[in-house]
Amino acid sequence: MAEDKSNAEAYWKANVRLITGCLIVWAFVSYGCAILFRPLLAGIPVGGTDLGFWFAQQGSILTFICLIFFYAWKMNKLDEKFGLGE
Repeated sequence: MAEDKSNAEAYWKANVRLITGCLIVWAFVSYGCAILFRPLLAGIPVGGTDLGFWFAQQGSILTFICLIFFYAWKMNKLDEKFGLGE
């Protein structure tokens, strides 16, 4: 019983760590690159516009979609590691 509880705690801790990492990447791209660092990225041309505008319009969405697939892939690996795979 104690082993199951420690296994569940380790699984939850790994899950929260993964979610936190994904949220940090999302926040950096969405808020950092698109809003806070936009003046620094304004001189880099991408697709006819500057990089800061591109992150605000396209980059944050593409990053979010990549994070969804990354999270699903890592959770499948985590489930297998803890014996919870499908």
